[in-house]
Amino acid sequence: MAELQNCFSSSRQLPNKHWHKMACFDQLLRAAAAWMSLPSQMASLTVIIFLVCATLASGADSVRVGLTRIHSDPGVTASQFVRDALRRDMHRHAARFGRELAASDGSVSAQTRLDLLNGGEYLMTLAIGTPPLVYPAIADTGSDLIWTQCAPCGKQCFKQPVPLYNPSSSTTFGMLPCNSSLSMCAAGATPPAGCACMYNQTYGTGWTAGVQSTETFTFGSAPVDQARVPGIAFGCSNASSSNDWNGSAGLVGLGRGSLSLVSQLGAGRFSYCLTPFQDTNSTSTLLLGLSAALNGTGVRSTPFVASPAKAPRSTYYYLNLTGISLGTTALPVPSNAFSLKADGTGGLIIDSGTTITSLVDAAYQQVRVAVKSLVTLPTTDGSDETGLDLCFALPSSTSAPPAMPSMTLHFDGADMVLLADSYMISGSGLWCLAMVNQTNGGMSTLGNYQQQNMHILYDVRKETLSFVPAKCSTL
Repeated sequence: MAELQNCFSSSRQLPNKHWHKMACFDQLLRAAAAWMSLPSQMASLTVIIFLVCATLASGADSVRVGLTRIHSDPGVTASQFVRDALRRDMHRHAARFGRELAASDGSVSAQTRLDLLNGGEYLMTLAIGTPPLVYPAIADTGSDLIWTQCAPCGKQCFKQPVPLYNPSSSTTFGMLPCNSSLSMCAAGATPPAGCACMYNQTYGTGWTAGVQSTETFTFGSAPVDQARVPGIAFGCSNASSSNDWNGSAGLVGLGRGSLSLVSQLGAGRFSYCLTPFQDTNSTSTLLLGLSAALNGTGVRSTPFVASPAKAPRSTYYYLNLTGISLGTTALPVPSNAFSLKADGTGGLIIDSGTTITSLVDAAYQQVRVAVKSLVTLPTTDGSDETGLDLCFALPSSTSAPPAMPSMTLHFDGADMVLLADSYMISGSGLWCLAMVNQTNGGMSTLGNYQQQNMHILYDVRKETLSFVPAKCSTL
């Protein structure tokens, strides 16, 4: 074991460190095979592979991945962007609330219906298999499973911009056994020897189904940053009822569950910096591992609130939002408005896959009144064009919106300051509050529009969220 530790440690100093780590992996796999041949050892090879992935990640340099906003097409107007994003957000919220009700009365099996939600606004590019096939996937902190469409795929698969991944063309494809710790097979069932785990995942607007598998994934935007990691558990999907995947070929879950990319890599932390909506040319950045770090005097940190143990809510990153201010005025939001209730309902999560922030009615109404009191422009009904509740008519389509004070979200121990461009949105002669009312009793959500030009660090080991204002296009 000491020789293996030296192998991984020495690889950090070598120019071709990732390839050297692959040699270390082979050495460790041979050692594992020899160890498993002993009669007294009953550990599963799947667990061994999972531990190898964690070892690779803990000793590897960070992975840097570019993120592309789905609606970065200059031909898409601001109002179209918001309307389409809100449509997906509503599916997302409705699916979550439906699962919350089902989970509360025990009618849904958490083992077979994990938190997988349709929607998402940022695409990351990664590669799967050997030889690696590049594909775009939605990066989503609100779900866990990594999946892509696989060939053969019939009429029930959605169109994607790249060729389908074909397991038979990869030398590193494998089936995930039903008795794996990462299996999504129904709890309590005794899987037959050599079986594969089938899954059927529900979404806000449909479902996807396939077989749980393992593969080698390649991460990193540039060759110098790339890392190949074997044994990643993923969903090989060959049927789906949804056509609303916005130019992706699947999804990468970054949530708190064991199936997420963060958990499988054992990365410990990740961060992202999302460029502003108005910037259609720059690329946002996702960092996994050691380089996901924030420095400087402006960094603020707040602890995660413990997630409910019951799936699907256990995957979310909950935060304790204690109040909201507009300018220097603290709004009269009830102190318990964002409390996570004993039955697991309520609370507030931060989510990269939701666009527009939703607030419970008691808080949203206070924000709406405060914004309206500061704007002298005439209000107008923008619901048909944008889906937003509070909009103002600009004098002309080229008019600049008036100045507005910053909005401060008061988290436990940390204030997040939002400039006007991060809570108001303009386009097509409208200027609207980029927040919506959460009226169905579900959780509140801090969406990615409010996270723009903020470098945000999720430290899953320290159980904290840290953030600092940043010019994300230069990160």
